[in-house]
Amino acid sequence: MTDETVDCYNCGRPNPEWAQVCRSCGVALRHGEARVAPQGPFPTDRDSLISMGAVIGTILLAVLVGLFVSGLNPTEPTVGEATPTPSPTIEPTQTSEPDATPSPSPQPEATPTPLPGRLAFGQSLGENGSVEEEERTFTPGMSFAYSITVEDGLGVSQIENEVVRIEEGGRPVVLPREAVSVDPESSTFGYVVGPADSLIDAWGSGTYQWRVYADDELIARRRFNLADG
Repeated sequence: MTDETVDCYNCGRPNPEWAQVCRSCGVALRHGEARVAPQGPFPTDRDSLISMGAVIGTILLAVLVGLFVSGLNPTEPTVGEATPTPSPTIEPTQTSEPDATPSPSPQPEATPTPLPGRLAFGQSLGENGSVEEEERTFTPGMSFAYSITVEDGLGVSQIENEVVRIEEGGRPVVLPREAVSVDPESSTFGYVVGPADSLIDAWGSGTYQWRVYADDELIARRRFNLADG
């Protein structure tokens, strides 16, 4: 390798003798030709123009290739996707069933409507026709009497008496209704039926209910007992 240089006819910069293109302006070197100074700010000779065109073409080609490659592999913007928060699952609570079926609540018993008359049982009657000393249980050797009192007066000329035996499985009537004449102006009526022995023999021992009606309307009722002894 020699130390000789070749001046670029375009820019005048020295280049090694073996260089083919000026290392300063890129114009092809003309070995053996004297430098020709350009007449203007840009070179006008054919070789310089060709060299410059090649450089510009190379640059444009590189730009086009870069655009083409970027079109083949577009960079998609990274979009953060929100991770859905799972909703809590509410499981139905299993209600334990009672082991035993609850028994129905007892219904309150209807309060009977007070009746206008009052019955009393005993062994004898007083001067006004009412029972003097009340009894509820009658045994052999006792007398049986009853009386009914209505404060506002009996208001009828006759009443009806009915005796019903109280026992499980039914309430058979022992004595059908029997009419008895009374004073409508009086408030009390009493009657001695007879010895309790005859009632016990006819009806038997047990619990009974005496009912009194006036014009087919129940005006008094009360229980009594007959016992063998």
